[in-house]
Amino acid sequence: MSLAGKSSDIAEAIVYVVDDDQSVRLALEDLLTSVGLVVRSFGSIKEFLASPVLDRPGCLVLDVRMPGQSGLEFQQQMSAMGISLPVIFITGHGDVAMAVRAMKTGAIEFLAKPFRDQELLDAIQLGVEKDRVQRQDEGNLALLRKRWQTLNSGEQAVMQRVAEGMLNKQIAGEMSVSEVTVKVRRGQVMRKMNARSLTDLVRIWDRLNRPD
Repeated sequence: MSLAGKSSDIAEAIVYVVDDDQSVRLALEDLLTSVGLVVRSFGSIKEFLASPVLDRPGCLVLDVRMPGQSGLEFQQQMSAMGISLPVIFITGHGDVAMAVRAMKTGAIEFLAKPFRDQELLDAIQLGVEKDRVQRQDEGNLALLRKRWQTLNSGEQAVMQRVAEGMLNKQIAGEMSVSEVTVKVRRGQVMRKMNARSLTDLVRIWDRLNRPD
């Protein structure tokens, strides 16, 4: 069964494979392309880094042990390098401690060679879905930040206080403005932030201020 037939997100996804064993890379390319996935494979982390990550949902199938930098070492550096692809580890030399370490640092799966094709395909589907959700959240956050920038300083101040639970009268007193001014600014905030309700506005404020 083709994974591409299950989900348009999978069909649009790209899987990056990094393994120093050419025979493994070719086998994985054959498997993944047979189910409709786009694959880009590399013999080393250096080769992978030399190629741009495309602006599409995807995941990274990464060998644990390779000459030079190991897959585990690279996984720990990915965030600092701005690479947020979900990682699926494959290895012919794995152990429990290594698997635990990989999973604690966010790996989707840790597969010991030889593994069943379906195990890898299932892990890839999870990884792509995780990346899709993450990318969607990042896009939504960027839109909220853009809307926030359309507020003037007075509107931003009102939004913060409304989201913190203050009443119009309290806000007016703290900001030394009239309640009418607060109401006008509050209405502008709701419109510009595309908030349908107070609950929606609080949710937006929390998302804007959530640590990433």
